[in-house]
Amino acid sequence: MSSMREQSSSFEIARIVRELSEMVGARARKAYQPHYEQIVLRLNRKGLPSTDLVIVRGRRVYTSRRDRPMPSKPSQFAMVLRKHLNNSRLVSVEQYGFDRVIELTFEHGGGLLSLVIELFRDGNVLLLDESGVIIQPLTHAKYASRSLKKGVAYAPPPEAADPRQMDRGALDALLDDSESDLIRTLAARANLGRVYGSAACSIAGLEEGAIASSLDSGQRDELEKAIQTMLTNLSECDGAMMWMADSEALAGWDKAENESDRDTASAGITEIAPIDLSYMDDGMMVKVDSLSLAYDAVFGSHDAAAFIRREEERLIESGDDEGERQAKLERRASQQRAAIERFHERVAITQDLGKAIQENWGHVESILSQFNAAVESESWQDVSDRVFDVPWIGSIDPVKRTIVAYLPDDDGEPGASITLEVSRTVHQNAQRYFEEAAVQKNKAKGALAALAGTEEAREKAEKRAAKDAAAGRLRARQRSKRFWFEKHRWAMLSGGHLLIGGRDAKGNDIVVRKHLTSNDLYFHADLHGAPSCSLKLKDGLSLNQNPSEAVPEGVSSMQVVQNLGEGLEDARGLAESLHSEAAQIAVCWSRAWGGGGAAATAFHARPSQVSKTTETGESLAQGSFVVRGQRNWHRNLPLQLAVGMAVVNGTPMPVSGTPATISVNFERWAKIIPGQEKKESVANRISKATGLAQGDLLSCLPPGNCSIEDHGLIQS
Repeated sequence: MSSMREQSSSFEIARIVRELSEMVGARARKAYQPHYEQIVLRLNRKGLPSTDLVIVRGRRVYTSRRDRPMPSKPSQFAMVLRKHLNNSRLVSVEQYGFDRVIELTFEHGGGLLSLVIELFRDGNVLLLDESGVIIQPLTHAKYASRSLKKGVAYAPPPEAADPRQMDRGALDALLDDSESDLIRTLAARANLGRVYGSAACSIAGLEEGAIASSLDSGQRDELEKAIQTMLTNLSECDGAMMWMADSEALAGWDKAENESDRDTASAGITEIAPIDLSYMDDGMMVKVDSLSLAYDAVFGSHDAAAFIRREEERLIESGDDEGERQAKLERRASQQRAAIERFHERVAITQDLGKAIQENWGHVESILSQFNAAVESESWQDVSDRVFDVPWIGSIDPVKRTIVAYLPDDDGEPGASITLEVSRTVHQNAQRYFEEAAVQKNKAKGALAALAGTEEAREKAEKRAAKDAAAGRLRARQRSKRFWFEKHRWAMLSGGHLLIGGRDAKGNDIVVRKHLTSNDLYFHADLHGAPSCSLKLKDGLSLNQNPSEAVPEGVSSMQVVQNLGEGLEDARGLAESLHSEAAQIAVCWSRAWGGGGAAATAFHARPSQVSKTTETGESLAQGSFVVRGQRNWHRNLPLQLAVGMAVVNGTPMPVSGTPATISVNFERWAKIIPGQEKKESVANRISKATGLAQGDLLSCLPPGNCSIEDHGLIQS
């Protein structure tokens, strides 16, 4: 992601609001929260592809049509948005004055709803009802002048200055009242922000560091003209500008032919704006059709990977991961140490009280005898009423038949309190305290033993985590939902394209019926019973340009995409070398793997050539197909596969393919060739070394015994 500023100014928000107004009439379909920092609202306009409204809290709002992974289970806030906004129609987009606040109004059967987006400080997104009452905020917040919580009427932030409403008199007053320099005055008090304050100074030919109040009438004329020019361009002009860091960055952008190239080149973008910034180098400027496109160029790749970042961050969080396990063990150890300390304190206190009773034998015996005599002559109730007049007795409990008495201190005054059972002797009461001390001692011993166990477990967890980190192992998580292609055999080819194949006869039927579209290609080994395979034009994997720090070194961060093959009508337009890769994988998935041969043959055909019926019109058995017309043959294919280690959409998993492709895209990988070792044994070895799930590895390996040539997968 580019290092340029991330937070939008009021200028940019004004232009975004104008651009979003073109979406009026669109229907809200679904809401997502791929990351705590981001909300995505999917909008549909009749006859046009769906458009995502991307809200990055406190930073920016823009539209995008990027392919972006989304969570299968919506967050609570996303569920609220879906409940209230699904199929509602966008009727207006407004900016609050010249503030960094946007209001989107939607119409549905029950009336009007508003989605308010605050883009200052930490930001917020709030759903309001027709009366302006908050249905649900993304984040509850309380400020000096307002409260943002469910059920409270929404109060906007204090209104900021609007330069669009500023006439010459207001400008003079603003300058005259300022004790600061010009740039700070324009940025803060005129609400232009530093970028556009600098632009105003540049257009007017004024020094940014000049004292604002010192400007003469002519300079103020030029400043007023400059501000009005900027505001006119903001409201009347279209498109946006991007400035590159240098000529090399500019050349990289000009050469970019697809989204991936542009994402790489975007690192050279240093500034974007809806109007020309006169102080920037015109030679480094690139014009684009909208500010949304500029935002998408700079931040799109990063923002589209928000869900993947969230999932990758989970690699170091709780559950299966050792980090949280260690934290839990440390918390448990801390609690156990505190409990042991309390037990020891109680031992000391109860022992001291038992000794004190013995040392004050006569005093305690006098209290017991006098109290028992009083109870014999009067009722417990009568004694209770008079006990407050006795300085050596604090309280009595008729139910438990106990009294709280005081022992004399060094001055002979009531000191430490003791609980006495009136039916017991002095010795028995003292002994009761000694017995309680023994109980606390036993509890302390038990807690010490538990602490030793916890410390041992914590040390083991630390060693295991350190060992895992040193070896580059990942902790595979239990997954409730898998990617669609994992139901089949699958592999990644060069360019990230997917090849999928049936696992059995039923799977072959599904691959051809559901996953062999008109722009794909059909592959099959020249062997009976081999899987039917589909080379996908658009579906595949791509390297994530913005991986989380949670991804260990040497592990590739990848994401599932559906936008490959840009500019191609079908998979026939892919490189012949890629077709050969697909054919090679197809034969590795067949019984050729266990046949002992060093090479095999496969062919590919267009989907229209593949049929389920014979020339006589008879239907074929499950998993069988007729291929009519010319076949494209691939001969002398090597029986070689490779497996690389990756985190795909935040999920640790192996990725298989040809050695040529896997070696380029994965730092840690292994070549798989026919051999004598059972695939279960190979999967187990890889699993122990990497932490990858054994079941996932078995799905990637060929159907038979094999041999492994390690390239950092096992010995990282």
